[in-house]
Amino acid sequence: MGISRPRTFRDVALIFLGAAAMHFTTSFLGPFSEHSSSSIVNTQVGTDYVSEAPNVIPPPRHDTPHNVIKPVIGVPAVADIAYKIPETTIVQHAPGWTVFNNLYMMNGTVFIVTSRPKSFPDIVMITSTGLPAENTPENIAARIPTSDDMAFLTPEEARDLWGGDIEKLEQNRLWSVPGNTFIINEPSQFLTHYYHFCAEWLFGAWAFWQGAYNAVVDPASAAKTSAPPVHRAIFANADARGWRDGPGFNSYVFRAAFPALTVETMDDWDDRIIATSNPNAPHRAWHFDTVLFSDRSASFKGPICGSQTQRIAAEATEHMRKLGTLTKLWWEPVRRGVLRFAGVDERTLDLGVKADAVLSARGKVKGGPAAAGESSTKATSGLSDKDIVITYISRQSARRHLLDDDHAALVKALEDMVKKHGWELNVVQAEHLSKEQQLQIAAKTTILLGVHGNGLTHLIMMPVTPVSTVIEIFYPKGFAHDYHWTSTALGMRHFAIWNDTYHTHPNEPQVDYPEGFQGTEIPVYAPTVVQVIEERIAGLHPVSV
Repeated sequence: MGISRPRTFRDVALIFLGAAAMHFTTSFLGPFSEHSSSSIVNTQVGTDYVSEAPNVIPPPRHDTPHNVIKPVIGVPAVADIAYKIPETTIVQHAPGWTVFNNLYMMNGTVFIVTSRPKSFPDIVMITSTGLPAENTPENIAARIPTSDDMAFLTPEEARDLWGGDIEKLEQNRLWSVPGNTFIINEPSQFLTHYYHFCAEWLFGAWAFWQGAYNAVVDPASAAKTSAPPVHRAIFANADARGWRDGPGFNSYVFRAAFPALTVETMDDWDDRIIATSNPNAPHRAWHFDTVLFSDRSASFKGPICGSQTQRIAAEATEHMRKLGTLTKLWWEPVRRGVLRFAGVDERTLDLGVKADAVLSARGKVKGGPAAAGESSTKATSGLSDKDIVITYISRQSARRHLLDDDHAALVKALEDMVKKHGWELNVVQAEHLSKEQQLQIAAKTTILLGVHGNGLTHLIMMPVTPVSTVIEIFYPKGFAHDYHWTSTALGMRHFAIWNDTYHTHPNEPQVDYPEGFQGTEIPVYAPTVVQVIEERIAGLHPVSV
């Protein structure tokens, strides 16, 4: 640490002159560096899809140019807030997902400082009141954000609120939260569920964060990414237990993937609110350098989540896919961070990458001949027979499960199948295994099957090979997008089984929850499941249909 010298009169005069010049330039000429044509671009959704409240959403703005935000290359420098109040800019936006630079919070209100408010999306596409969601008109109306939740300030208004007295060389009353922050404006309603936290919120957040910065994943290790580091996550509407699931996978995955991450919860957010709420003190605010702001209710206003998938991650990932900024290995840094923490060896981690390499080297085309001495399995999958792993997640001790006789018949059929082909079979009751054991099995699984339920969330830890598949057993006529959407988003094939029939892309069923969906008498015809597995590994039903 260097030794500081006392300031001379010359130092003070120079600081004063610099601050005065900056104030003059900003006031009369405008902050040009903050408002180039590429700094803020329209992200307004053309049509506000609202499956839940079509009559309470403001109409889209028609006075905003419909531009496309280009991916950011590099990471912005840390803002100087001592004598300047930097304007807010958007890095990327999709319904419910927004990356901001220079976001402010005072007394619980998130502030966007800008001289061009019409260039921003409507706040209903960014945020909500953060209340739990119910499908009633009253609740839908109660979740619509107001200026108490998010508001716009002009630079002049921001300076009136938080600016120091330049004549007295006072600094702004802003306290910076440096680095990169995820603010999750979502109640614990869904966060306490392994699927909704890890395979939906985290899945979407990582896709949006990587895509916003056009991140490159190092193919040599598939664990290194050029995306900026994440320093903290703030759960603004969930307490310490409100983002953790019962089995403990949420915190396990989050900590393993981001070991240096700081987590703040609702109590910490309240501390920040209280610290900026003293009516007897001058106004002051928190300044966040870079924020990924996510909101479930706002995401449901988007057409992909609201009308097609009902998955908030779909808005994030599909937006980045359209921009072309998601690499094939985009999820691998998170997946590998978790699996290495769970003790998975490097060979297993590389199953997907090596399978692709085998087929690429062979110049595989659909229906092409096998190379000399190559098994038919390896010719179609890039995997040897011993690398084909079938994992059946049994729910027979849970509230939703197969008929007992059908479960027994399925296990017997699977055992006969793997014995014939030389494959591996795992029949798993998750409650009897440690987290490490469950993740170690998922890390090598080629085909994951089971009744619709939380255990299928482990698909996010599977290697993505040319034949990776999720087989989900439903009560006949029932269907949900949870694992269907997630598996296809990762590049895996999904099959919905209705007893003795199956459905897959492009003939997926409509979402439905018939009587019996949550019951204990779900039927399944074992030969149908075996047929799907054998055909898939034989190269039928490819992902690229």
